[in-house]
Amino acid sequence: MALESDRPEASKYLPLLLLLFAGSGCSALIYETVWYQVLELAIGMTAVSLGFLLATFMGGLCIGSLLLPRTKYIRMHPLRLYGFIELGIAACALLVHFYLPLVNRIYVAGASHGMPGALLRAFIAAVCLLPPTILMGASLPAIVGWIKSTRHGVSWWGLLYGANTVGAVFGCLLAGFYLLRLYSLAAGTYFAVAINVTVALASFALSTRTPSVTVAPNEEPPLAGEPVEDRGEAWPVYVAIALSGATALGAEVVWTRLLGYLLGLTVYAFAIILAVFLIGLAIGSSIGSMLVRTIRARLALGWTQMLLAAGIAWTAWIIAKSLPWWPINPLLQISQWHTFQLDMVRCLWAILPPAILWGASFPIAVAALAGPGRDAGRLMGSVYAANTAGAIVGALATSLVLVPWIGTHQTQRLLLCTAAVSGIIVLLPYVRASKSMGMAAGLAAAVMAAAWLSSSVEPVPGELIAYGRRMAINIGKSQLLYTIEGRNSSVAITQWNDGAIEIDVNGHVEATTETYDMKLQRMVGHLPALLHPNAKSILGIGFGAGVSAGTFTRYPNIEHITICEIEPVIPPTSTRFFGKQNYRVYENPKTRVVFDDARHYLMTTNDKFDIIASDPLDVFAKGTAAIYSKEYFESVKQHLNPGGMFTLYVPLYESDVRTVRSELATFFAAFPHSTIWANTINGQGYDMVFMGHLDPPKIDVDSIVAKLQRPDYAPVAQSLHEIGVGSLNDLLSTYAGRNADLGKWSAGAELNTDGNLRLQYLGGWGINSTLEDVIYRQMLAYRQLPNDLFVGSPERVESLLNAILATGR
Repeated sequence: MALESDRPEASKYLPLLLLLFAGSGCSALIYETVWYQVLELAIGMTAVSLGFLLATFMGGLCIGSLLLPRTKYIRMHPLRLYGFIELGIAACALLVHFYLPLVNRIYVAGASHGMPGALLRAFIAAVCLLPPTILMGASLPAIVGWIKSTRHGVSWWGLLYGANTVGAVFGCLLAGFYLLRLYSLAAGTYFAVAINVTVALASFALSTRTPSVTVAPNEEPPLAGEPVEDRGEAWPVYVAIALSGATALGAEVVWTRLLGYLLGLTVYAFAIILAVFLIGLAIGSSIGSMLVRTIRARLALGWTQMLLAAGIAWTAWIIAKSLPWWPINPLLQISQWHTFQLDMVRCLWAILPPAILWGASFPIAVAALAGPGRDAGRLMGSVYAANTAGAIVGALATSLVLVPWIGTHQTQRLLLCTAAVSGIIVLLPYVRASKSMGMAAGLAAAVMAAAWLSSSVEPVPGELIAYGRRMAINIGKSQLLYTIEGRNSSVAITQWNDGAIEIDVNGHVEATTETYDMKLQRMVGHLPALLHPNAKSILGIGFGAGVSAGTFTRYPNIEHITICEIEPVIPPTSTRFFGKQNYRVYENPKTRVVFDDARHYLMTTNDKFDIIASDPLDVFAKGTAAIYSKEYFESVKQHLNPGGMFTLYVPLYESDVRTVRSELATFFAAFPHSTIWANTINGQGYDMVFMGHLDPPKIDVDSIVAKLQRPDYAPVAQSLHEIGVGSLNDLLSTYAGRNADLGKWSAGAELNTDGNLRLQYLGGWGINSTLEDVIYRQMLAYRQLPNDLFVGSPERVESLLNAILATGR
């Protein structure tokens, strides 16, 4: 036990202790970012897969916080124990880094669809994440054992929790904006390991200079003066802090989704949202830690939860009725740093108030249970476990059940009511014990206010789901026809004033009926289907408007069309509004739709195809880079039959030179025999189709012309005519180059690999660019006339080559 003379020493070492805990929080968020990214590559990007990752990560924290205080190691000097825990986290992180590829191979060998596949995903996530996260969960109970359970001691506990959260903010931003943007997943891991080791060594050194137990300085008799009702049963506090965790993570899921529409789908936007949420928790825990020295903790906990109802209503109102209507044109500023500053301001304005209240709830809940003789580690561990368990339930229930069932609007109302119920559970014993009419009236008024606030929560405007960050500049130019929220994505259908129909996913355009857009979507299908001598089986990656996949229904020789789509609400929605354009491919008897992440599906299926056609979200969208990586392209090659072809949609708009060069270099690295085809608007660059061939291609124009003249190919000719392609020259003159010439333009570009997923960082950085024609012209400058690519009658070949030369002038 610490002596009176030890107390000044305890105060002297508190800043160092806070710094160590901040370092621990920093490394934890770096690991979380890296592990989520790595495991997403293996088990997919669906909401179910991410749910397993989240449950495992937070479940490990919960287990560790409960388990450690009940082991014999708790008798060790807390700072020494904390040092060993940090070393254990570092060791586990290195094991995950080096052995995860082996685990991935084992998973792929046994993975399947349906419930067995889901259970295997959960098992893989647990194998990888539970050991290090259990140690992370044990760190806070371990360190608080150094400080006795007194009023000022509990305040110190809260400061440690706040310091850990401040470190997490720094780790989140460091990983998202620096380590992974400029380096790799391995670099992020090594940096976090170095932090753990440094923290461990400092903890060992500090343990030799301090007593094993200390009392915070200037301590008054612990909790002795509190009214009897403040020392009631423990279960209301545990229930309240668990519900607080549930509402916090549930709201984070909803608000991240909604703010993602507004800020864009980039990795930077999601990093900013998470960082702001953590900033609020850090501020709140610091405030709560200061307040617990003087307040009646249980009463404060109850009213904090009641205020949370108002905080949730505030954020819901700001996201739905304020932020979307700010007069902001995101295209005016090319500098991403200015965009990030604006995004940070908007997130702070929306999220900070309730996040502060959630942060304050934790130290106040600990203070409500603390008292003389209470084991510090067990007390902190039990409160932390209750909060984390509630967070797991809230996150999973919100993402997997509530949003797809009742939508984000009603989910926010439910979260608001849950916060109010949490407050009632804690405050009601006060009303009964004190028999105070004033307190009873105050609680009744708070309940009525919460009910009114719940009824006032409104859904986000459908235009936000449609246009996202471009809402301010697109509003009034179209009519909203339909919106629907799915488990993974939200979909909107709009009709522009010129009559064009548009499908948007998560605030970004997916496809339209505009002629130039229809041409691109059908080029993804027509180019390989015409060039392949006898394609029978097709795999489409991404349903979108269904136009690319529907193109294959025009070909008489094609027997099977498999479409892999991550969001189940998209195919029926697209069929309803784009049925004419996509030839109702969703209802075609040849079509089979697999609802899964495309990468995961290719990794776990043994099927092979003659053509694989990919029309995914733009590369800047978080997670999309995984289906633009060299390893993914190699997997595509393995699922192609001999003579097979792979087409990939690549936009030039909302992109920059560095991004497109990386896309092209990565594609060439996997498919050295590639041809590139351009889709232009009035001769100006817009987007492209990359086409990979297993063997050096030879395009027989005579054979293709003969096909198009056959009666059974009349639907093909009609489909081409609908997009303004009246002859074969109109289609093949879109040729823009191949590896032999464009490879010189892309030489030296950064390859997008599973180890860095560089494209999502490059793409997110260039999202405000308007360089589509500049990029196209640079590529044309390297294009050479392909004298050996096209074969056939000299007249037809010469005519086609002249048409190619005429493009881009």
